[in-house]
Amino acid sequence: MTISERHATATAYWTVGPEQGELRSEVLPARGPGEALVRTLYSGISKGTELVVHHASVPECVAAAMAAPNQAGDFPYPVKFGYLTVGVVEEGPEGWAGKTVFCLYPHQDRFIVPVESLTVVPDGVPARRAVLTGTVETAVNGLWEAGPRLGDRVAVIGAGLVGGMVAKLLAGFPLARLQLVDVDPAKRAFADALGVDFSHPDDALPDCDIVIHCSASQEGLQRSLQLAGDDGDIIEMSWYADRKVTLPLGEDFHARRLSIRASQVGVVARARRHRRTNAERLALAVALLQDPLFDVFLTGQSPLAELPGVVQRLADGTLDALCHVIEHPSVETPSNEEQTAPVPFNEATR
Repeated sequence: MTISERHATATAYWTVGPEQGELRSEVLPARGPGEALVRTLYSGISKGTELVVHHASVPECVAAAMAAPNQAGDFPYPVKFGYLTVGVVEEGPEGWAGKTVFCLYPHQDRFIVPVESLTVVPDGVPARRAVLTGTVETAVNGLWEAGPRLGDRVAVIGAGLVGGMVAKLLAGFPLARLQLVDVDPAKRAFADALGVDFSHPDDALPDCDIVIHCSASQEGLQRSLQLAGDDGDIIEMSWYADRKVTLPLGEDFHARRLSIRASQVGVVARARRHRRTNAERLALAVALLQDPLFDVFLTGQSPLAELPGVVQRLADGTLDALCHVIEHPSVETPSNEEQTAPVPFNEATR
């Protein structure tokens, strides 16, 4: 009997309504040629995007474009969504069994995908840290879009997961100035850990060559326009979903000939699109994670059984996190039949 025959079912997290999530059992398909059966070790919650899905706030007009690579179901719900998963290949084509891999896959304890969907995690990257691969990829794409140059003055607005990741990568560039900007003074310790200068928006230095906006707030984008120097670039990495944003375009924007460019990880940034594939971008991202400093982004851990409650606590603000890690059952845990009853969020699971 093969491993896939012994474990013919899987447990996955589904958003089933506005602010409602549950664990569901599902039957795994038979593994086909060129496919791998992966047992998940860890998955990460990408708070900004996943809470948009949790709140059922994905605009209908971009629902298809914002679908994750291995998403099941459709927005707003029911939908199986997520994209920060690390596991070990239990069965696959020759040479794949036993490899630790990253995959843009939702929160699910076992899954089957084509091996082309897998990125091999280097020996120097712990499996838990490797859940950050998708976020590093987002940051790399944003920097390819921004194109920082020698001696540039750069501000990153928003010290969350993506903003912090962008600042971490920029810290290795030969810049004249780099500031991580946030309204929360407690973020100073986070910036210090990254080796980056911190500033409150009111005190941030102006005349920047590039401002990278990651706060997903109207106020943050307005401040970006003020901090950019004449003919400067604002790279917008936030996703506002169905929220409306108002900007004073009659002020700095026109008078100082500023540019606002969107960066979205669904496609490789225009500056590299003809010379880099998505797979190459992912391989670069996971290789960068050999730096142990990235562990500062992993700010909590919970077992899979608690995932519905964890998502709700992130949504209502009772749990603060950059990337909260979900630990999946090991091979020694009870069978799937004993683990996969739906676990909706309620006060008992909080």
